[in-house]
Amino acid sequence: MTELMFRADAYQTAAECRIIGHTAEGGLVVDRTVFYPTGGGQPGDSGMLEWGGVRMPIATTLKVEGGQVALVPAEPMAMPPVGTPARQLVDWSRRHRHMRIHTALHLLSVVIPLPVTGGAIAQDRGRLDFDMPEPPGDIAAIAGVLNRLVDRDLPVTEDWITDEELAANPGLVKTMSVRPPAGQGRVRLVRIGQGADQVDLQPCGGTHVARTGEIGRIEIGKIENKGRQNRRVTIHLSE
Repeated sequence: MTELMFRADAYQTAAECRIIGHTAEGGLVVDRTVFYPTGGGQPGDSGMLEWGGVRMPIATTLKVEGGQVALVPAEPMAMPPVGTPARQLVDWSRRHRHMRIHTALHLLSVVIPLPVTGGAIAQDRGRLDFDMPEPPGDIAAIAGVLNRLVDRDLPVTEDWITDEELAANPGLVKTMSVRPPAGQGRVRLVRIGQGADQVDLQPCGGTHVARTGEIGRIEIGKIENKGRQNRRVTIHLSE
């Protein structure tokens, strides 16, 4: 399995690795990665891979079979042989915006406490789909509550529980369409706030900022009707 270094430190932007395989589609399988692979609505990281004086732009990162991760080149180039040591450099500006949006979506699920039926993250915006028969009445009020949570500068931390503990606490899972990964013995929980100031706790494998104040100002965009009971709420970073 590929070591997921971003899981230990979402702020690490560079790391040494080794090429341990090639995929049929042209990806480079690595033994360890600071690049986040596409999953949970969050895009895979992009950046650069360097070895022997060569610089290869990486377009995205994907999960492949056997718990491994592959870096996908942005353009056709000669591939480094298996066993080649290399250095990964994450496009930090893009990654950090994903972290801000992802954490903001957790807060949105607090402000709108309804089951989540889908979601997606991009550099400048994100969205959650809610099981919401009627549209919310006061969008400005929702934005106000959301930004007050940001302004509280709450810590964002993680805990781990066993598969059995998660099964015994199904209320931790807010998403109806994506189930947290189970079968590996333990599940990661992302916590926003501590003690009496805790506002959210839910399973998540994505990358997040360390404190909500780092998100910055959030604006609420369109609220779209996506079916008889589904409403899509889009948020934007103001800068």
